[in-house]
Amino acid sequence: MFTGIIEDLGKIQSIKRGAEDFIIEIKSAKLTPELNIGDSIAVNGICLTVTTKSNNSFTVDVMPETVKKTSLNELKVSDMVNLERAMTPSSRFGGHMVSGHVDGVGEIKSKVSHRNAFLIKIKAPESVTRYLIDRGSIAVDGISLTVMEYGLDYVGVSIIPHTAKVTTLGFKGPGDKVNLEVDLIGKYVEKFIANQYRNQGLTMEKLQEFGFI
Repeated sequence: MFTGIIEDLGKIQSIKRGAEDFIIEIKSAKLTPELNIGDSIAVNGICLTVTTKSNNSFTVDVMPETVKKTSLNELKVSDMVNLERAMTPSSRFGGHMVSGHVDGVGEIKSKVSHRNAFLIKIKAPESVTRYLIDRGSIAVDGISLTVMEYGLDYVGVSIIPHTAKVTTLGFKGPGDKVNLEVDLIGKYVEKFIANQYRNQGLTMEKLQEFGFI
């Protein structure tokens, strides 16, 4: 489990590609000394496992399903990636619950400077937008952000200068792909209601009964 608060920008050192999978070596002088083999680490919002480490870099294996469902396949040597170690029981919970399991890949459509912020509009699949609510949470490349606006095929977020400086959203722009993960709570609520009323249909009255509206 992660919180969406990025700890470091790592640099891709090498990518060893197989038929459908690959191994990525990531340089992070800040985090590598604290990592152990087998630790979970979020790379651009994707939960991966540390398989080897050296003085200032570590490797992760990327399986075919992850290659297919995320933007990791577009990474190149020297690209920068957002890194966050798994949270501990004593960690500050500065963001929101992030599992590192991507719900869809989005594409940045616009990025506009507005006073001390950047307003970013992202084209997103329905598998993501169906769970969005005003001022709810979303993880963009593993960054915990607030939903400022949304529609059937997009989500809008805003980042402050600090976030732009320490994450990939500072240099990504229109046309770039981002990994999207919605708040876990919405998915569990949907599953619960679907199971409760599998053969009865979902109505506004039933949503009110459970206190969702």
